[in-house]
Formats: sequence, C-alpha cells, structure tokens
Amino acid sequence: MVTTTATGTVPAGPESTPAAAPQAARSEVPPSPEQATRLRAHRREVTARIGEFRRRRVLVPYGENGAVLTVEMHGARWLLAFTNEAALARYARARGESDRPWRYRAVWGAAVLDAGVSAVAEAGLPCGVLVNAGDGERGLVLPPVVGIVPEAVAVDRPDIDGGAPEAEPEHV
Repeated sequence: MVTTTATGTVPAGPESTPAAAPQAARSEVPPSPEQATRLRAHRREVTARIGEFRRRRVLVPYGENGAVLTVEMHGARWLLAFTNEAALARYARARGESDRPWRYRAVWGAAVLDAGVSAVAEAGLPCGVLVNAGDGERGLVLPPVVGIVPEAVAVDRPDIDGGAPEAEPEHV
C-alpha cells in the first residue's frame, strides 16, 4: 500500500451545519411486502456505499505524534476519514480549528476499515469510522459491526453474547 502524506492548512469552503440523524426504531413486527421491498433496496444502497468507500482514497488526519485522529463518543472510538480537502476543511471550521495546519494521509478506504479500525480498537474500545464528520446528510457513519469492520473487532461478533442485530451506516 502506498501512503502519501501531506501537511498544510486545508482550504476554506462553505460553512456546514453538523446534524445528527435520528435513530430508527426497531420493531418485532414482520415488515409488510412494501416495507420489505424498501428495506432490500436500502440494504443494497448501504452495501453500495460501503463498497464505494472501500474502493476510494480518503484523507485520514493525524496528530503531532503521528497517530490518527479519533473521537470518542457513545462508548466507542471513531476514526475520522474525509473524501476530500473541502470536507476536512468543513470539519476543521466546525471545531474552530481552521487556522491551524491539518496533517493527513491519503489511504484506501479498505485499509481504513480492515487495518486502521483494528489498530485503533487494540486500545480497548470498539472502533468505527466517521466519513466526512460534520457534513450532515453528506456524512456517513460506519459502525463497528460485522460486515463493515473485521469480525474480530466488531461489537456484534458471534462470540459476544450471541451477537446483536446487524447495524447499518447512518448519516452524521
């Protein structure tokens, strides 16, 4: 894997407003045929988005010590990945840190999910990926579940209390 490193101040872009997506309520009632059709279409879309992320180069910011930048929330650590410098700039502005240089590495999304998540999870907390954090509907949450991250570090792996229902990415 070839890794490029760039250092600099990311360019300024239009302001964005971070928004959290509401959590969908899970139901024990079987879906209607129409709901089942929509669910299958949604799963295909999610699978396609994960595939697109795995096949593209993303920017992963890192700190002074060379470690990737992560955020901790909801009992998990989240590795940050951005699809371009403008998305990273919006994140920097949302944090009030757009005046400092942001170092990042351009890596394949597959490497982030397969190796980066596992390396961060070694610290003891589950790890997922926030893609374009702070970009509202343009963002993507890749939770630490089987089918998205390696099974060994997934919170719903079969050897943990029988596993949990598969989660799907959400917008950030």
